[in-house]
Amino acid sequence: MPKNKGLKRVMLAGVYALAGIRAAARHEAAFRQEALLALVFVPLALLLDVTRVERVLLVAVTLLVLLVELLNSAVEAVVDRIGPELHELSGRAKDMGSGAVLISLVLWLWTWMEIAVLPLAGG
Repeated sequence: MPKNKGLKRVMLAGVYALAGIRAAARHEAAFRQEALLALVFVPLALLLDVTRVERVLLVAVTLLVLLVELLNSAVEAVVDRIGPELHELSGRAKDMGSGAVLISLVLWLWTWMEIAVLPLAGG
């Protein structure tokens, strides 16, 4: 069977990407919570009186949280697929993924505090 090339390959990649996002929304509570966060904060970023670069940063860190959660969910799915038994490496992989999500959330909070919250508070 020949490999998909050109536009068909790009379109299939988009279909698979959307399927992955739908799967995360269906099966991952953390992704759903962070998607709700994005549904509130991306429009808010577009409405705030900030520079273009600040707006891009606010939107980017918000979407970064979703991106990292998708990758974490993918790692967890693969680990769970391998087997249900406890293994040090499986636990380490899942913990590292969770650590990446935590770092993305800290970056999100810090960015929003510096750009959107502290200036309003006079800080």
